[in-house]
Amino acid sequence: MPAPALLYTKTGCAFCDAARADLAARGVVVREINVSDRPHAVTELLKLTGGKRIVPVIVEGGTIIVAPDGGSEF
Repeated sequence: MPAPALLYTKTGCAFCDAARADLAARGVVVREINVSDRPHAVTELLKLTGGKRIVPVIVEGGTIIVAPDGGSEF
């Protein structure tokens, strides 16, 4: 079984909701990290985005996808 995808989100982000729904529709197991609730996760998120303060960010199968259909700054 593949490792779960990581989904970095923030509360109230419509783009994050859409990314969550897309992953669920594809049957992908997701571990969600909400930076609104877990601000200590921002450091790791900034490493993934090259310093951009934006969500959603998806890490799936070793691939990092930053705000694939638009995103929300935080």
